[in-house]
Formats: sequence, C-alpha cells, structure tokens
Amino acid sequence: MTRTLQAPHQISPKTHPAPDAMPSTSERFRLIAGSAHPELAREIAGQLDVPLASAYVGRFPDGEIDIKIQDDMRGTDVFICQPTCPPVNENIFELLLLIDTLRRASAGRITAVIPYFGYARKDRKDEGRVPISAKLVANTLVSAGCDRVLTIDLHAQQIQGFFDIPVDHLWARPVLEEAVRGAGLENLVVCSPDVGGVKLARAWAKSLDASLAIVDKRRTSSENVVMENVIGEVDGCDVLLTDDMISTGGTITQAARILKEKGANRVCIAVAHAVLCGPARERLAECPAEIIWVSNTIPLEGDLPPTLKTVSVAPLLARAVTRIHREESLSALFWDGGSS
Repeated sequence: MTRTLQAPHQISPKTHPAPDAMPSTSERFRLIAGSAHPELAREIAGQLDVPLASAYVGRFPDGEIDIKIQDDMRGTDVFICQPTCPPVNENIFELLLLIDTLRRASAGRITAVIPYFGYARKDRKDEGRVPISAKLVANTLVSAGCDRVLTIDLHAQQIQGFFDIPVDHLWARPVLEEAVRGAGLENLVVCSPDVGGVKLARAWAKSLDASLAIVDKRRTSSENVVMENVIGEVDGCDVLLTDDMISTGGTITQAARILKEKGANRVCIAVAHAVLCGPARERLAECPAEIIWVSNTIPLEGDLPPTLKTVSVAPLLARAVTRIHREESLSALFWDGGSS
C-alpha cells in the first residue's frame, strides 16, 4: 500500500564557507539538521566549511514523522543539530528517530547537538507524584543510541549527571558578552531577576568587573509574583539583567521595571534562550529595557520587539564540534556559569 508523505522538510546541502573551517581531509564527518532549527545548522556548517548531509523529514497523513537519511553514514562521526524547543514533543521525537536511523545505518558515533534542552524544569522530585522529566528525556536519548550530547545553558546544571554518556555543557555568555561590551554601558551592575539566577549573575559580574544586585521576587500564588525590593545599589547605574531563558517574559519584565523605579539609568537584558511563549512578545515590547540580547539557540519568527537583538552561537558550536571530532579538549570553550 502506497503511503503519501506530507509537509516534507528537505535539508539543503548547500553552505557558505567561513574562516574556521573543518579540514577537508575529514571524510568521516557528517552534520545533519533536524527540522527544529535548520538555519542554525546551516550556520554551523558554514563555519566548518562542510556540506550538510542530505536528510528528509516528512509526515504521514496521520501526523507520524518519517525520516530518510540519503547519504552513507557507515562508520561516520555524525552530529545532529536539533534544539528541543516548541513544539517540544515533536522535536524531541524527531531527534530520537534521527538517532535511531543513524544507529541502524551503522554510524560510528552519534552526537546530539541540542542548543536548547527542553523538559529541563523538572530536574528533581520536589513534591509527591510528579515526574523527573529531564531524567526521562536523558534516558530516552541514551536508549535510542545517542553516544554524546552537546548543549548550551542547561536550566539546571545537574542534568548533566542524568546521562550515562559524555555531556559537553557550553555557555552562551562568551558570545553574548561580546555584544554587551560593545554597548558602552557605564558604572555597570549585573542583576539577577531572582535568587535562583545569582550564580549566573555572579559569573557575569566577575567577567565584566561589575557589581552584583538581586531582585527580591516572592511568589504569592502559582500565577502571581511580587517584586518590591532590590538587594544591592542600582541608583544611577547601568544595569544588565541576566538569566538563562525568557519564557513568558513576566519575571524579566517586572525586574526591569523595578530596577528603573529604583533609579537605574539604562537597563539591558542578556539571556541564552528566547523561548518566547504565551504573552512574551507583548510583554517584551512594553519592557523598559533598552536592549534585549538573546542567542539563536531557538529559531525566532514572526513579529519581534525592536529592542530584541540576536547573537549567533554558531561559531561557538562549530568550534565545539571540531574539537569533539578531533578528540581534543573542550576546556577552552567552557565558561563556568557557576564560578564565583
């Protein structure tokens, strides 16, 4: 019986060369793009000066995902670029199918390049009768045949320990910091929007030789958050708000407003992941922050606030992929977000 594929996603193998090129002698290297963020995969391929492997991702009439890798993968070192961003379930399962396809095609090693790791909020059992979702996703990736994971800014660092395979955890801070340094901020204070982000903010403050502040956030219910106080001096200062992600935009927007009320001159925001779900875009459009820097770990489409600026992590990931392929150390690429 003939089955008809719907909404195919064909990855073009064409890329543009860049100075940081992978040696042409590496014939046993392949980079594959999932359908979650093909543009980022193309940027990485351009940085490496290698073609993307030809891959087909389609849908059967009932919505099931259909995969076809059209290049020979036997014995190759394969990297799959697939952030597990919304639609999260679709992108995770597509990644699993790509891994399974490569395993059955006798790939030598399979590395999942997951710039944004979904299901990371549930990293522990903090109350009865709840899952540890991040652990389940880790188990599933390993069971599917993944040999290694490369990711950026995990929501909780302990998720690295959920895997029984190597995990290379990078930070978007070095690429974001380049943009921040070029903004001409003076008398700088780095601020965390809540207590949970203090370690990240402290690392930013140390690197930028800035003071540290914290917004006092108290949750009055599952939906309501109250911000009234700022721990630290921000009056007359330029303030950089840092966090790992912007989801609905509520916390970061309220934090920016309270900082302006407390006398901050300029307020800017730097975050790794722009999830931007629900009312996030509307909230950010009304946010008093002058600039909102985000990385491109997640594809950004549609109407975006004019203050939102995207910084590419493709060069960072390309360097990491090169070092992994060459069996070289990645230590030079690690920026410890928990350093003090």
